[in-house]
Amino acid sequence: MTALSPIVEDWFSAKGWAARSHQLDVLAAERAGHSVLLIAPTGAGKTLAGFLPSIEDLIATPHDGLHTLYISPLKALAVDVARNLMAPISEMGLKIKVETRTGDTPAARRQRQRFDPPNVLMTTPEQLALLLSHADSARLFGNLKRIVLDELHALVTSKRGDLLALGVARLARLSPHVRVTALSATVAEPEILREWIGAPVAPRPAVLIHAPGGATPELSILASEDRVPWAGHSAAYAVPDLMETIKRHGTTLLFVNTRSQAEMLFQNLWAINEEALPIALHHGSLSVEQRRKVESAMVGGNIRAVVCTSTLDMGIDWGDVDLVVQIGAPKGASRMLQRVGRANHRLDEPSKAMFVPANRFEVLECEAALEAVAAGAQDSERPLPGGLDVLAQHILGLACAAPLDADATFAEVTSAWPYREVSREKFDRVLDFVSTGGYALKAYERFAKLRKTPDGLWRIANPQIAQQYRLNVGTIVEEPMLKVRLVRARGIKKGATTGPIGRGGRMLGEIEEYFIDQLVRGDTFMFGGEIVAFEGVVETEAYVSRSFSQNPKIPSYMGGKFPLSTFLADGVRRIISDRDNWRALPDQVREWLELQAFASVLPGRESLLVETFPRADKHYLVCYPFEGRLAHQTLGMLLTRRLERARGQPLGFVASDYAIAIWCASDLSALIRTGRFSLDQLFDEDMLGDDLEAWLDESALMKRTFRNCAIISGLIERRHPGKEKSGRQLTMSSDIIYDVLYRHEPDHILIEATRRDAARGLLDIERLGTALKRIRRHIQHKPLERISPLAVPVLLDIGREPIFGEGREAVLREAAEDLIAEAMGR
Repeated sequence: MTALSPIVEDWFSAKGWAARSHQLDVLAAERAGHSVLLIAPTGAGKTLAGFLPSIEDLIATPHDGLHTLYISPLKALAVDVARNLMAPISEMGLKIKVETRTGDTPAARRQRQRFDPPNVLMTTPEQLALLLSHADSARLFGNLKRIVLDELHALVTSKRGDLLALGVARLARLSPHVRVTALSATVAEPEILREWIGAPVAPRPAVLIHAPGGATPELSILASEDRVPWAGHSAAYAVPDLMETIKRHGTTLLFVNTRSQAEMLFQNLWAINEEALPIALHHGSLSVEQRRKVESAMVGGNIRAVVCTSTLDMGIDWGDVDLVVQIGAPKGASRMLQRVGRANHRLDEPSKAMFVPANRFEVLECEAALEAVAAGAQDSERPLPGGLDVLAQHILGLACAAPLDADATFAEVTSAWPYREVSREKFDRVLDFVSTGGYALKAYERFAKLRKTPDGLWRIANPQIAQQYRLNVGTIVEEPMLKVRLVRARGIKKGATTGPIGRGGRMLGEIEEYFIDQLVRGDTFMFGGEIVAFEGVVETEAYVSRSFSQNPKIPSYMGGKFPLSTFLADGVRRIISDRDNWRALPDQVREWLELQAFASVLPGRESLLVETFPRADKHYLVCYPFEGRLAHQTLGMLLTRRLERARGQPLGFVASDYAIAIWCASDLSALIRTGRFSLDQLFDEDMLGDDLEAWLDESALMKRTFRNCAIISGLIERRHPGKEKSGRQLTMSSDIIYDVLYRHEPDHILIEATRRDAARGLLDIERLGTALKRIRRHIQHKPLERISPLAVPVLLDIGREPIFGEGREAVLREAAEDLIAEAMGR
């Protein structure tokens, strides 16, 4: 039995608690010199398990300077964990200094932390990279004892995880005796994560510890008496039910998948909030002040409901949450388990969660997710090989701190799990890119960021490079943003500022530049829980005033849409293909599937249903792979290329998470019937070869992906002292460089990085290849005289006008009624 110090033992006794076995196991493993991966459900005391070794060590051996570095995927999580950690430290009477460091931390405090660090610093991967780029990083981290990585599964599948892995490898070099404790509640393949954390801190292997499971969550799907829509994502039909649900519970978290949905749902709830219940909005584009205000209200128990995005779905314990509501399909079982865990937050009592599907296909997905969560199934993604653009950024950051030795840096980089298989030849190519820009860009001095000195070390070319690096560090490439400032309804005249606009008003948050570009003065939109009118733009700020418009626009954001997981996609196919699974479905959804079986056929679990039918003056091909929007968009592009060669005369296509619809001028049913082409050939997996290459070469996707890689690698810089490039400027710069490289150096390291990013993330090539193998020689063609009931939702996506507010739902409802009447021959 691992012994606790008397101070900690007394604290547990005073609380009426006892340390849990997994908390003591973490402490024992740390004392034995091992790193640890702890897999524990929500409410199991992961935070205390992660910090118990630090508290015990600091009690036994007081430590000047930084002892423990805590890294989280969310700024809000770092702040919350700091608050929860400081309470027991204070109650034990310990003189342990805890601070946070995020992008929201005042600059003066961040500067002070480098020279007078706390014992425990809570931060993010980006802030770690920033700290490592300073010359004093060796002094700051030289005596670091522990690294705590919270919600590790949320980091390792992205480029933020690549940056973190490289940062941990550098910390292990600066402090060879450092150990890592990683915490996570949702992991599909824990052995991989165990290797991930253990790689840079060998030779002792990391220990995997599983905490006992908690109470089984209580899950349900909203049983609304209203009609579930055929299409759409707002779930507006459920708003009255949601308001009644909020009234019946103490605090409710309503999760949505995008910021646009958050703004719309909040306004819809507020419109019927006759009792003026305290309901709040929380997403990443809102100002820090507004988010902190909401968080404080939750901690104080002064709020009844929060409409939120993923900003609140990991590890955060903001007060007593009675119920979690997922609006729209969750897209992943692990993500839903994470969100379900926000309710209750006590291990021995069940969390309560409710799914609210926004359309009929989402009812099926919610049913699959409900079964997956009840079974404790996991579908989190696997970590991938590290990005070369991230490696370039990291190398430059190391050189900003001190001259680097190529051999030692290569050994350090390959100790990080994502880069363990990087060859010396590829590393040298990345190093050459950082130092010269590559062969095609060598003539331009601004791309020469490193210089080799006579002693064989690589140094930054000038001090301004370090300043630029620190302004642009990070791997999150958001669309260019404008600050949104609330002012009185006057002040912008012919590009000048007068009156209150000259001094500014209350900051509401940030909004993507491309959305503002579509507005003219007087246009209204939802933002930050308010309806505002656009007044104008001055430099990087958009000025708005309050409005009472009844039909405001809803800001659309380029990010925030989750792909449907492979696990849930298979669950949806299973439900549809077996009528025994329909018993749990609402009557209207079950009747929809019955109509499909009557008018056409049902998709099989391992096969692909392809329907062809005429409509108006066009001919349609609709198929149902159920592989997610990204894979479907790629497949739609490739299918249209093949149909062009087969003289099918494709005119366009649309893809959803569940289906693809292509419309053509030629009669597709006749082409198939007469043998002009076969569906087996049309869906042959060889399309992922030459067809994919040819499409990539012609598409704008490569340029957009290249822009992101160029920004991350440091080739193009978004921020400069006192100013920031606009979206147009970034696009122009990256497009010009892409054309030069593609023409003169097609094997450039950034072109290679771009192709890999396009294949692994934006296109979902691996998943598409698996799907094409699955359906090989299992394609079922059903020629029809008219649209089928299952095709109605995807056809509603064709040619949709950007209608906002309640009008959009009304238009979709009317269109759906027309299409289903057509499907039934009425």
